[in-house]
Amino acid sequence: MTPPRTMALFPLVRPLLFALDPERAHDLSLAVLRAAPLPPAPHFPPSLASTVAGLRFPSPVGLAAGYDKNAQAWHPLLRLGFGSVEVGTLTPRAQPGNPRPRLFRLAADRAVVNRFGFNNGGQAAALDRLRGQRPGIIGVNVGANKDSADRIADYAQGVRRMAPAADYLTINISSPNTPGLRALQGDAELPELLAAVREARPAGGPPVFLKVAPDLTDREVDAMVRAALDGGVDALIVANTTVSRPNALRSPHAGQAGGLSGAPLGPLALDRLRAFRVACGGRLPLIAAGGIGSAADAYARIGAGASLVQLYSALVYEGPGLPRRIARDLAGLLARDGFGGVEDAVGSGCA
Repeated sequence: MTPPRTMALFPLVRPLLFALDPERAHDLSLAVLRAAPLPPAPHFPPSLASTVAGLRFPSPVGLAAGYDKNAQAWHPLLRLGFGSVEVGTLTPRAQPGNPRPRLFRLAADRAVVNRFGFNNGGQAAALDRLRGQRPGIIGVNVGANKDSADRIADYAQGVRRMAPAADYLTINISSPNTPGLRALQGDAELPELLAAVREARPAGGPPVFLKVAPDLTDREVDAMVRAALDGGVDALIVANTTVSRPNALRSPHAGQAGGLSGAPLGPLALDRLRAFRVACGGRLPLIAAGGIGSAADAYARIGAGASLVQLYSALVYEGPGLPRRIARDLAGLLARDGFGGVEDAVGSGCA
């Protein structure tokens, strides 16, 4: 699973990308992916395969939502070496998102701040690009329009519409960039939302994952787990970006409004993963996201209770060879510690 030579050129190309506006560089990277001749998807070691919510993932290393918002590059992204790709966030209607600039590199901190606000071309356009055979696990992350009069209805519509094109669906109520959205995580609205989602999911439809914020107290974690179990959620993704700012941030963009992701999010995301593990007591699979940039990071999340991991911001700094490298090194860590596979290692670091 050594990254192909073309991917190894990223250190030479990165200064050119970093000279561009971050959002323009992001759009350019998508265009290059769609046009570049990429090698076939790798053959992962059997030790990396696991079953979560009835789906067989060939590798636990997935791409988080936010990169391929409009389902334009999921096929080449699988060929980069991701075990799964989550597209979106997709809203019922197309919307432009928040005004630019809205994406900021914190290079000194290996981090990113974004305040996109669910900019996307809408679910109908993405649905056309997802039709047909999918050569890998594709998740579809759905959200509500900013100006919606009924956000719960938006989520129900997203589940109903996108279910035929998804291996799993993610309910994103944890973005900090749509005013009031995170209120749906609360005791009052979350049960109602999950009941609407459950009713909207077609019989035999894909499993539903819930993506949560890292900025939750232990009491809020417990309440969310109870609601998720009662509401038929199949897995939790822990966690989205944070509105907090660690004191150690050095970048001049650290004070920009929006969600912080990348390396500085790691400790908080790991702490909240552990809290969700305790609250779940093994009753719900957990998927770790936030600050994962190496096999060691992925292995630590698996040991803390995650069945799968997702990354995104680390690609900005490490380049397209990262998913293959993490998968290769993770297989080595599992073998070193005597685990037959990922599933044997889940929760191994929990007391």
